[in-house]
Amino acid sequence: MAWEKIIYWIVGVLVTLTVLVIWWSLPFFKQSTEWISAIAAVVSAGGVVFVWQQLKITRSISQLEFEDLLEKEYRDLAARIPTKALIGFGLSPREYIEAFDEFFRYFDLSNKQVMLRKQGRVGDATWDSWRVGIKFNLSLPAFEKAWHEIKSQTHEQANEFFSELRKLEVEKFSIDPKSWK
Repeated sequence: MAWEKIIYWIVGVLVTLTVLVIWWSLPFFKQSTEWISAIAAVVSAGGVVFVWQQLKITRSISQLEFEDLLEKEYRDLAARIPTKALIGFGLSPREYIEAFDEFFRYFDLSNKQVMLRKQGRVGDATWDSWRVGIKFNLSLPAFEKAWHEIKSQTHEQANEFFSELRKLEVEKFSIDPKSWK
C-alpha cells in the first residue's frame, strides 16, 4: 500500500509541474493551438492513471468478494458439523456416521481452497488463514478419523480425490501451493 501512495504522489507532482509549465508557457502559445494539445495530453495521462487505479481497486474488491464467498461456504458447512467435533472431542459411532458426509464436503472444500491458491486466485492473508484452519481441523480427532478413512478408501484414485489437500498434508502445510509446478 505504501508504494501506491508514493505513485499517487509522484503522479500528482508530475501533473502539477506539467500544468505549471503549460501555464507559464501560455504567452508563447497565444498564436497557436499547441497549448490545447499540451493540456489534452496531460488530461489524457491523468485519465489513464485514474482508470488503471480503478481497475486495480475493482480487481481487489472482486477477489475479496470471491474469498468471502468461500469463507461463507465454510461457515455454512461448519454449522452442519457437530460442535463436539469442531472443539476437539470425539464423536460416538452414530454421530460420526451421521456427520461423515459433512466431513467429506469439508475435505472437498479444503481441496478446492488449496487448488485456488495453487492457481493464484487467493491472496496471501486469506491463504495463511485457510492453511492454519485446515491444518488445525485435520488435527481434530473426528476430522482426523474421517480424513484417514477417506484417504485409505480412495488410495488407488489418489490423483482424483483430494490430490491438492493430500500434497499439502505431505508437505506438512509448510510449502505454499502457489509455488507448486
